[in-house]
Amino acid sequence: MHEIKTLNKIAAVGLEKLSPSKYHVSDDCTCPEAILVRSAKMHDYVLNPELLCIARAGAGTNNIPVDKCAEQGIVVFNTPGANAMAVKELALCALLLASRDIVGGINWVRGIAGQGDIPAKVEKGKSAFVGPELWGKSLGVIGLGAIGAKIANDAINLGMTVYGYDPYLSVEGAWNLSRKVIHSTDVDEVFARCDYITIHIPCMDATRYFINASSIAKMKDGVRILNLARGELVNDDDMIAALETGKVARYVTDFPNEKTAACDRIIAIPHLGASTPESEDNCAVMAAQEAADYLENGNIVNSVNMPRAVMPRNGDPRLCVIHKNIPDMIARITGALSAEGVNIENMVNAGLKNKPFAYTMIDMDSRPADLEQRMAAIDGIVRVRVI
Repeated sequence: MHEIKTLNKIAAVGLEKLSPSKYHVSDDCTCPEAILVRSAKMHDYVLNPELLCIARAGAGTNNIPVDKCAEQGIVVFNTPGANAMAVKELALCALLLASRDIVGGINWVRGIAGQGDIPAKVEKGKSAFVGPELWGKSLGVIGLGAIGAKIANDAINLGMTVYGYDPYLSVEGAWNLSRKVIHSTDVDEVFARCDYITIHIPCMDATRYFINASSIAKMKDGVRILNLARGELVNDDDMIAALETGKVARYVTDFPNEKTAACDRIIAIPHLGASTPESEDNCAVMAAQEAADYLENGNIVNSVNMPRAVMPRNGDPRLCVIHKNIPDMIARITGALSAEGVNIENMVNAGLKNKPFAYTMIDMDSRPADLEQRMAAIDGIVRVRVI
């Protein structure tokens, strides 16, 4: 029986994917093999020795100590694309909110309630809230993953000229893009040409404050910027300064804080990007399936700290090894098996260039006694299990 711990309320439709005959799921088990989490902060969480994986029901993993987990042989999964439709729809809403002062207009109408002759006051005062149409304008989409690609395609259908920038665009991602999206190889082109810019990239050291005074200076005067990805991608002080000068006409963020919540020219949405029942269900289902496939079969799909590795199961004992991504590791592993008289039926090895860890799965014709202990003694091995 596999023990799985939930650190947040996980949608029931996801937990239903974990058969009670195989899994015990609770929020209070002390020695889980897997953790399902949404937003709970885990940087101070004590990682128990039995823990094999953490599945985040969402795309971002800032709340999880990803590198620390890798060092301990704990696979961290996320659920890219599961909330893409929800975020895309909010981004389209944000485009409209950035264009016309809809929020200001609604608040103004509420402010004149009870003053009498509302229709006349509305006709006289509505000019204060006008704004441009999206049709014929240019949109820059930075990051063309599951979310960015959907936004780019829908913006084309809204009559916008769309520039897409993503130096890591996958072949699959490219197939999902409309051929009308202009592929920019230089982000400065996006900054210089676009009336609207929306950012959909992960937040890491290299992308922190991606939008700052320097990048804003390269943009059109009166540009409108959307950030539904991560708050730290934008330097708030630089953004507020640009709003005060009019360089930026409007900033829409899904990550309010003390600075952005108080600025009149910022539309601060209370982190609603993935807050739909459908999105929460999709994320929960994907997270549960990823964790179950790893626990039962050793397959790794959508990990943020380990390479992708998938191999069909043929019923033989399967050796799963997380190890350092260094020369001679495969020879050490297979040599140890050969010394025990084990024949390899099937095998997959995966690593990522310049990444510290790799992963090997081997289907064997037999399972020698104490195999895990023998393998763990090999220099460079991080984690071993046989399933």
